[in-house]
Amino acid sequence: MDRAELANVLRAARARIFPEEVGLSGGRRRRVAGLRREEVAQLAGLSVDYVVRLEQGRAPRPSTQVLTALTQALRLDRDERDQVFRLAGSAPPLAGRIEMSVRPSVLRLLQRMTDLPALVLSAKGDVLEQNLMARALIGDLSCWPRGERNLFWQRFIGSGDTRVVLTPEEAESTEQHAVGSLRTALSRYPSDPDVRGLIDELMAGSPRFQSMWQQGTSTTWRASRKTFDHPTLGLLVLDCDTLLLPDTDQSMIVYSAAAGTREASALDMLRVVGTERMTTP
Repeated sequence: MDRAELANVLRAARARIFPEEVGLSGGRRRRVAGLRREEVAQLAGLSVDYVVRLEQGRAPRPSTQVLTALTQALRLDRDERDQVFRLAGSAPPLAGRIEMSVRPSVLRLLQRMTDLPALVLSAKGDVLEQNLMARALIGDLSCWPRGERNLFWQRFIGSGDTRVVLTPEEAESTEQHAVGSLRTALSRYPSDPDVRGLIDELMAGSPRFQSMWQQGTSTTWRASRKTFDHPTLGLLVLDCDTLLLPDTDQSMIVYSAAAGTREASALDMLRVVGTERMTTP
C-alpha cells in the first residue's frame, strides 16, 4: 500500500469535484476547492475520521468495499478507480463484476438534464447517481446507508420510502420486475459476490421475495407511469422511461409529463423551488 501517493490522489480527486455536481451547495464561505472531507464521508458512507486519516496517509489498508464506496463518491472513471485500488494494495475489480462507477460522460448528461428528474441504477438496482430534480422529487437517496441504496432491497426489506404510491397491482408488477432483474444480474455476473450477497440477504429477510424467487416469478421492465406523493406538490402521475447504457449494464430512469398537464406545471415549479431547497445550506 502506497499511503502517501494514495493520499495525494484522493485529495486531488476531492478538490476537482464541484459541490453542485453531487447536489450540494457551493455556498459563499467555502474555504476549500471542491468537496469537504465531511461531504466525501457522507457520500461514501464512511466516517469523517477515516477519510481524514486516508488523506493524511495514516489509515490502515482499506477494504474492497471501502475502496468501491470511496471511488464512487469521488466519481472516478474506471482507470482512476483501478489506480486507487492498486495504490491501496488491492486488485482492481475483475471483469465479470457489476459496474458501480458511472461514466463521466453519463454524469455530464445527467447534470445537463435540469428540467426532468433522472437517476442512474446499476444492473442490480443500486442507486448510483441522481440529478437535482430527482432529489427534489423523491428525496436525496444518498442519505440512505450505503448498503441500503438499492431499490430492490428497499422494496422487500426497507421502508421503500421514495414517495412512490403503488396500487396492489403495481406493487405486484414492481416486485416481479425486481426478482426478474436480480435473476438477470445473477445470470450475467455469476462470479460477482455482491449480487449473490444481495439475493441471500433478501431470501433471509423477506418471505415474499423468497416465495417469488422459488416460484420463478419474474417479469421484464416496461415503460410505465409512476405516482409520487410529493410533500409540497401533492400527487403527481409521471411517465417513467428507462434508457439503457449497454456497455456498463446500467440504466437511466427519467420521469416526465406531457406538455400542458398539471404534472408538467408541477415539474416547472419543482425546478424553481425544489432544487433551490436541495442546494440551500
